[in-house]
Amino acid sequence: MRITKFISLKQKNMKECKETIKYIPNFLKKINNEGLAESTFKCRERHLDQFKKWLIAQEKENILPHNLSEKDIEKYKKFLKEEKKASKQTQKNYLRSLRFFFKFLEEKKIECPSSEKVRLEQKIESDIQKLVNYYFQTKGLSLEEIKKSAKKRKIIYSRHTKPAKQLLELAGSLKKAKKAIKTVADWAKSRNLDYAIETVLKKWPELATLKPKKKRKKPFYKGERMVKSRGKWYVIDDEGEWFEFAGDEKQIVWKEDD
Repeated sequence: MRITKFISLKQKNMKECKETIKYIPNFLKKINNEGLAESTFKCRERHLDQFKKWLIAQEKENILPHNLSEKDIEKYKKFLKEEKKASKQTQKNYLRSLRFFFKFLEEKKIECPSSEKVRLEQKIESDIQKLVNYYFQTKGLSLEEIKKSAKKRKIIYSRHTKPAKQLLELAGSLKKAKKAIKTVADWAKSRNLDYAIETVLKKWPELATLKPKKKRKKPFYKGERMVKSRGKWYVIDDEGEWFEFAGDEKQIVWKEDD
């Protein structure tokens, strides 16, 4: 009785599951609503349109997501390389869009081709994005501001993904990569220097000794600067004239030099 019930439920779920290509518009609508940059959205749309055309050419336009196999994906990779004559980078871009589409299906609890390699690549993509976001956060931008700037093309993510990936590989983890960026950010800001993720890569051998510049403290009396000369303290007024200080040294206030 229980076995029959389980089978009937499984058959019901399979009937409710749509053909793979019918999920593509829903996926595109989702990422468009999330504020993806228009150029990136157009790329995702073009890449998945190519996958749809390939499925139709393979007479698999009616295939359900759980019936797609790793073997099918390998055939698609071969198609991109040998028939589409796509460069290695272009192949990666097409497959990246496909991975995001599969991730969307998995989030909807729909079975689709998945492997440890695909999941690992998805994690790497996610970590790269987090690292780029963190870099901009050290520049004083909030996550919301970063998203808006990316949408308006004020921030071009693609310019930062390559060095971010290199830094992740070098650091070995997202946590260590973030720590490296903070070290360089603190060092650069204390010297009024600009910095990029590439700066972190260049400074990698020096990270252990890279310290922020210590701010010097200067003496003041009632808001006016002071100077010590030949064992005596002097107060300097706004016009630059020196007056010998006759008060107690406890009255001297030391402030950090801006």
